[in-house]
Amino acid sequence: MSLTSTAHQLVTLASEGGEGGNHESLNPYVIGVGAFLALMFLLWVTTRFNRDR
Repeated sequence: MSLTSTAHQLVTLASEGGEGGNHESLNPYVIGVGAFLALMFLLWVTTRFNRDR
């Protein structure tokens, strides 16, 4: 496989477009809030274990 044929295949794949991989039921706000809450929970757990005694 040469560099030019690989580049041509990648350009063809990128230009086809398609569905985009997004699912109708995924709401970005719900995903973002869920990720934020999960990170805040992990931060809270970390600070509980990191107390100076």
